[in-house]
Amino acid sequence: MKKQIKLHDKNIDYTLRISKRAKRMRLTVYCDGSFVVTKPQDLNLSIVEKFIIQKSNWVLLKLEYFKQFKGGLFKNDHENYLQNKEEALAFVNKRIKYFNKKYNFKFNNVNIKNQKTRWGSCSKKGNLNFNYKILLLPKNIADYIIVHELCHLKEFNHSQKFWNLVAEAIPNYLDIKKELQVKGLYLQ
Repeated sequence: MKKQIKLHDKNIDYTLRISKRAKRMRLTVYCDGSFVVTKPQDLNLSIVEKFIIQKSNWVLLKLEYFKQFKGGLFKNDHENYLQNKEEALAFVNKRIKYFNKKYNFKFNNVNIKNQKTRWGSCSKKGNLNFNYKILLLPKNIADYIIVHELCHLKEFNHSQKFWNLVAEAIPNYLDIKKELQVKGLYLQ
């Protein structure tokens, strides 16, 4: 549902998504200039607006930052996906092979997808999935995403055991996580 809120004397349009699965609120500014707020089903709209106002500096900064790209940083383009899918698969397989020398985890398939909201995922069946746009990322961030999903093969959670596994291959994973948050590398 389309909404509008006033932040620092500017009217900002946003899309409000209500999710049955969401446990907390999420603010996302995409590089096409869209701003999306996802909220749990039972959360009151007044709390949502207070949260947006509280995070207004971040929202405005991200909106301003992505204006320079005019939607061209990560286009959700099926043709781009088809052109880059094989290269992305070769890249991901090479990096998995490199990092899995350390872990020796068993997995089933590696898939390259054209996802809107995820860089990677790991299924309970041991399938590793990655977004083809991983090719566009700096190598340290791409490696972090690959190791993150690999480690879910052993720890299917985000416990301290999981993060300790990640740290074995990516000791500075906290810096990379922070870089992802600061840069706001979202996929739309």
